[in-house]
Amino acid sequence: MKKLVEIYTDGACSNNPGPGGWGAVLFYSKTKKEISGYSEQTTNNQMELSAAINALKALNQPCNVKLYSDSAYVVNAFKMGWIEQWRVNNFKGANNKEVLNIDLWKELIYLSNYHNIEWIKVKGHSDNEFNNRCDELARNEIEKNRPKNDDKQKKE
Repeated sequence: MKKLVEIYTDGACSNNPGPGGWGAVLFYSKTKKEISGYSEQTTNNQMELSAAINALKALNQPCNVKLYSDSAYVVNAFKMGWIEQWRVNNFKGANNKEVLNIDLWKELIYLSNYHNIEWIKVKGHSDNEFNNRCDELARNEIEKNRPKNDDKQKKE
């Protein structure tokens, strides 16, 4: 029987596009693990995808996963069948243009085939303790990686 893991994820971006961070909180049994990361030049959507990808990659075996995200972009792609449509249309959207962030989507699709995932949309910046913690982790990544000369420029 597969282990049940609960994962909360969030991404953040300063000046979208710009420097970005992602955060995730993973729960298994009585264990809680927090992970986060940074990208120098990215978008908010890329960070939302990266949070889910990195959280799923942190699992060392196939699991049943409840993945909570405030990103309609990520959750709806799976829950509303966008993924299947993109595959059928060779990763082109309804407008016949290439879907953005294909490399990240393909990695997330691969991981979603490895794990059994229930995608759950939560309201962002609200009363969800763990979504708020993920947001804090993501923003902390941006702050700790901000070039030192940014502080000097802000004061001028």
